[in-house]
Parts: sequence; structure tokens; C-alpha cells
Amino acid sequence: MGDAELAAHLAETAGRILMEVRASGIFSPKALGKAGDLTANQFLVAAIREARPDDGLLSEESKCDGSRLSKSRVWIIDPIDGTREYGEARSDWAVHVALAVDGEPVIGAVALPGLDGGIVLRTDRQTALPAGANPPRMVVSRTRPAQEALAVAEALGAELIPMGSAGAKAMSVVRGEAEIYLHTGGQYEWDSCAPAAVAAAHGLHISRVDGSPLIYNQEDVYMPDLLICRKEWADRVLELVSAPAA
Repeated sequence: MGDAELAAHLAETAGRILMEVRASGIFSPKALGKAGDLTANQFLVAAIREARPDDGLLSEESKCDGSRLSKSRVWIIDPIDGTREYGEARSDWAVHVALAVDGEPVIGAVALPGLDGGIVLRTDRQTALPAGANPPRMVVSRTRPAQEALAVAEALGAELIPMGSAGAKAMSVVRGEAEIYLHTGGQYEWDSCAPAAVAAAHGLHISRVDGSPLIYNQEDVYMPDLLICRKEWADRVLELVSAPAA
């Protein structure tokens, strides 16, 4: 099984496991998130260590011993991106499985199990982007939209689409449901590695909000901002973000 196929298989399988945990009816919404994180993480970590024992591994739900830093190939996973949304039985949560090679997000799969039938978007199976909207649509946090994103949306006359997890937001751009995903205010490598890999494979712009590249497998895994958007909007959004406040 190649790396891309493995990533997609693991994301899809973890998604099915999570749906079964939720369907068990045993857990309260708060406990469901914790149970799902633990269960999916145990599966993904065990599977990656079995299938790729020589690679490094970084997971949101596992303590890092630092050994990954000496590795060229590092799997970066988020067993549930959008734990709150998962616990609330919403559809806007995701499973992230990515492989970074020398810091670059080259392989990725993002499962969206909560959608009807469940789907997996992956780096090795690209679909053509549909025609974009103008003014654009921007996805933002449904609970705490970043002020920078709100300011850019106002400047562009963009329609705001509130949504849960980072993976769900990024994949809405890949799926043609939005044109721009701009985030500031705090994320970690596991929040964006798989979505960034999938977005790049589909021809979208990916970067930090200062235009610099997204680099993974760093000692400090804090990655507070990113921009995923259609390429025709990238320069304008970066210009607006860098402009001093009035």
C-alpha cells in the first residue's frame, strides 16, 4: 500500500470507528469527544507504527518524545479535528492523516465522516475546482471568528460561512463551497498538515498569512495562522492581511 493510499485508508477507517463510537449511545456529548479521540488515536498510532515503523509520528493525542525530529518522513495526525462538533453530532468535523517529508506536506487525507455517506479527500485523487464566486465566500470559525478574517471579508465584500473544524473549512474550499479560508489566532501542525496537503494537490494556494510556506515537523508545533484559498484570491488576501489597521 502506497503512502497516499495508506493515509486515505487510515482516515476512512478511523472515521468509521468514530461514527460507531458515537452511535453506541453510551457517552454524553462531552465524554463522547474524549472517548472518540482516545479510540481513534489508538487505532491510528498502532496502524502507522505497524505499516511504517521507520517513520516519525506526531499526534495531537499522544505525547511526543522528540524522536520524530531526526526523521525525514513524519506522519502528522489529528484523530478528531473538531472534537466539539463531533460530540454535538454535527457534520463539520474531520479526521486528518498526513505525511510530511523534509517539512513539506506532501501526502494527506481528510475524512469527513459526518457528511451523508462520508467522504475522504486525498492528495492522489484530485477533482477539478468548480467555478468560483465573486464576491468570494469565506469560511470562519462558528464560535470565535478571527478579527483579521472578518476585516478581510468586509474589505472583499465576502459572504461569511461559519463552520467547525479546520479540516472541514479547508475542504469546503477544495469542494468549491467557498473560495477562502483565512485563519489567525492559534493552531498546531496537526490542525493543518493534512488539509494543506490536500488543498495544494488540488491546485489551491497554501501559506502562512505573511505568505511564507507552511513547514512541518518543527520542534515547536505551534502554527497559529494559515491561508488556504483559490489562487486568484491569494495576492489580494495577503495584501489585506498585511495592511496596517486604520
